[in-house]
Amino acid sequence: MTGAAADLARAAKAFPTLLTIGFAEVVAYRAEFLVWILTTNMPLVMLALWHAVAEDGAVGRFDQPKFTAYYLAILVVRLVTSNWMAWQMSMEVRDGTLSAKLLRPIHPLYAFAADHLSALPMRLLYVSPIVVVLLVTSWGQIAGHDARVALVLGPALIGAWLLMFFSMVLLGTVAFYVDSAMGAFELWLAVHAIVSGYLIPLELLPPWARTVTDVLPFRYMLAFPAETLVGLVAPAAALRQLVIQWVYVVATAAAAIAAWRAGVRRFAAFGG
Repeated sequence: MTGAAADLARAAKAFPTLLTIGFAEVVAYRAEFLVWILTTNMPLVMLALWHAVAEDGAVGRFDQPKFTAYYLAILVVRLVTSNWMAWQMSMEVRDGTLSAKLLRPIHPLYAFAADHLSALPMRLLYVSPIVVVLLVTSWGQIAGHDARVALVLGPALIGAWLLMFFSMVLLGTVAFYVDSAMGAFELWLAVHAIVSGYLIPLELLPPWARTVTDVLPFRYMLAFPAETLVGLVAPAAALRQLVIQWVYVVATAAAAIAAWRAGVRRFAAFGG
């Protein structure tokens, strides 16, 4: 059995325990978790602004109900798929906690993934009221669009989670080379907010900007699954974008793992 296969086998065996431990930590620190949830409210602010803009008429395809559906979907996808890996890695590299993880039989990236997956039940608990509002206000748009598009939603959400996770790992590896990765993380967040669909629907951007966003990975972390959720994507386009998203997942995972290995070698060489 190869080293990677052995790591995967050990991780699969240990994953239920890792998820249980991670969930217990989320419950123990639920106050901090709630604060994080409540600070992720920018889509609601943008919804209010665009509602005012659309009061006199639709903006492109977006009237007031469509803006409501879109920003509630953005909030749901954001809360379900985002993670704090870059911050966690930066802290663990700085305080030496990562050294203990490296000595365990489970690869640290599997342990990190379990930490973040274990937060999903608590996230879904907080997301549920938003989903209820989305269903009440936008049922026709969600239930009425092509069922073929709905089938894309599950893989799109999984792809968005993986793309976010490995992007954060890639950013977190900066901490192996500088005192903190947070500067790079904050810059990434600023870019992400603009070109992922978080602040503005991407189709409302100027044509040159839409061309840029179509070839960057950010839309596949947020806008694509959100647009799929509320039926803004045609079946053929949804399938095409799903393929592109998963190409980005594979490429980002490969880059993150390569950067991790190089960073760990440097970390070990300097006595981390």
